[in-house]
Amino acid sequence: MNKSEILMNPNHLVQFLQKSAEEFTKDDIVRYCEENAIEMVNFRYVAEDGKLKTLNFIISSKEYLETILSAGERVDGSSLFSFIEAGSSDLYVIPRYRTAFLNPFSDTPAIDILCSFYDNTGQPLQSAPENVLRKAHEQFRKETGCTFKALAELEYYVISDREAAYPSTDQRGYHESEPFAKWEELRREALVHIAQAGGKVKYGHSEVGCFSDGNKYYEQHEVEFLPMPAEQAVEQLIVAKWILRMLGYRYGVDISYAPKITVGKAGSGLHFHMMVERDGKNITSENGKLSDMSRKMIAGILESTSALTAFGNTIPVSYLRLVPHQEAPTYICWGDRNRSVTVRVPLGWTGAQNMVAHANPADKSQAPELNKQTFEYRVGDGSADPYLLVAGLIVASLRGLRNPNALEMAERLYAEVNIFSDAFKDRLGKLEQLPTSCYTSAEALEARRDVFEADGIFPKGMIDALVKKLKAFNDNGLNERILGNNAEIAKLVGQFIHIA
Repeated sequence: MNKSEILMNPNHLVQFLQKSAEEFTKDDIVRYCEENAIEMVNFRYVAEDGKLKTLNFIISSKEYLETILSAGERVDGSSLFSFIEAGSSDLYVIPRYRTAFLNPFSDTPAIDILCSFYDNTGQPLQSAPENVLRKAHEQFRKETGCTFKALAELEYYVISDREAAYPSTDQRGYHESEPFAKWEELRREALVHIAQAGGKVKYGHSEVGCFSDGNKYYEQHEVEFLPMPAEQAVEQLIVAKWILRMLGYRYGVDISYAPKITVGKAGSGLHFHMMVERDGKNITSENGKLSDMSRKMIAGILESTSALTAFGNTIPVSYLRLVPHQEAPTYICWGDRNRSVTVRVPLGWTGAQNMVAHANPADKSQAPELNKQTFEYRVGDGSADPYLLVAGLIVASLRGLRNPNALEMAERLYAEVNIFSDAFKDRLGKLEQLPTSCYTSAEALEARRDVFEADGIFPKGMIDALVKKLKAFNDNGLNERILGNNAEIAKLVGQFIHIA
């Protein structure tokens, strides 16, 4: 990281230490704490429920601080993961120094650090979600020599009692501004805190969903990130979700990542854009077109998409969102700029130099060459375990790269811009549909478990536990049973309003 990048980096530790977060050491953390009167260190880690957990340490001496940063701490794994038995439940949590950030909410000056889980032998816990992702990315790098980068589109609703003095038009909130968007201030504050915590934010905006229901007002927003190596892409997402919830708590409103708030209104997805870099160069596209490598990866993802819902769509409410004509996927296919497909290829800034020159004729500077091409998996939602979903996308991509028939499969599953047009009706009937319940998602995972268990990436016991958990909802045919029953739908949504 050069000096100009450090100068504009909002992370307090980067500014103070004058180095990138990837270079942080234990001594760096200790020095920052000493010279900035930090009184507390918080270990943070994600358990089976997808929420951020906390272990607080009050700093009593430099020796104690060095000890916890060097050795981590012991925790009860059986209270964090259902697959760990109480009789042998001790785990270690070990801090990852590059994730350290200044806690923006603590009255006591505090540093927060994300942690990894290790077992009683000191080895990475095989079933820990962050370790599954690490293994998947290592395998991808080993086979391709490339870095798998991802970015999340985090959609959420702000639920408040505020009267809408400047009411937005129902389901027309996309990119609305204050005063018609009531919670832009909360979003702006969140973007600042996320960036200071190390998150690489692309932008934030209001989304389509906005409506009133009785005394409640619902307003949808989105935070989108910049591409990062897979592990960091998930880390910044998890911290962002926590920051948004904390701000909601302080503003006296609810923040919900639930996939559906009510039928007939926009649902919230958790879309992941993907790109591949070799030697720092984006090779997702070549000569303005999607590369063969990307097409093979898309084919692999489509082949395993039904099973991927077991990681990305994990509650019955997920399947209230995946219905036709709601800008959510229902059929397993891909296309350009099409928001109703499983994988979408968005615009990639081809010809950006010409556009900026046309818009700014007085500026004679040379615009940089840009290749920001990605492809986007649109199925996931806020119930996802993002570690496992991104790991699954990497594993499925590798499957496509290994498949000699992947390009033919990609060609066969390509969809027109509007898959619901009459012209596409014959093709639509030949496409496979996504699962319609947690139960059918579990069956899809069972059918393709060999893909995810290959190379020792997803442990067998983890797959068994996921299948059991999803089938326990016993929700096969639920959509049809509750369709039109608003009271039952509201009851179901209420159970999962604070999912993940």
